[in-house]
Amino acid sequence: MYILRKPMALTGIFISAIAPVFLPFLKVPVKGNWNLYQTDVILFFVTYGLLALCVLAFFLRKVSFYRLSSRLFLGWCVIGFLAVYFKINNYFGMKFVDGLLSQTLHLKWGWIALFVGAFIILLSVKANRVAAEPEIDEQA
Repeated sequence: MYILRKPMALTGIFISAIAPVFLPFLKVPVKGNWNLYQTDVILFFVTYGLLALCVLAFFLRKVSFYRLSSRLFLGWCVIGFLAVYFKINNYFGMKFVDGLLSQTLHLKWGWIALFVGAFIILLSVKANRVAAEPEIDEQA
């Protein structure tokens, strides 16, 4: 049996919803900072789709589904980060050009906020450890 800590869950959902839109995820030389939508549109929509599953499970009060969707969301954030990182470092498949590109494009602190929100969502579910009721001696 699992218990959902609602204030913690709402905090994680709020951070995870705000981060992809308003925080910088990538530093592009001429254009400036990009958020997740400008970095990769498909990654942005799948991220919000998985976050929507978490919100749906939260409002339907399905704790086991919320726990599963929170794990999927965190896993997707890790996969998205790795995809953007490897795309930056191996974009053209030519070592010289990719070296120049990886020196000019930089990951920003928006990823940290997204991971913090995902971890808060994940940690908002805790196991309910119900203590066994003490036995009553009826012979007295």
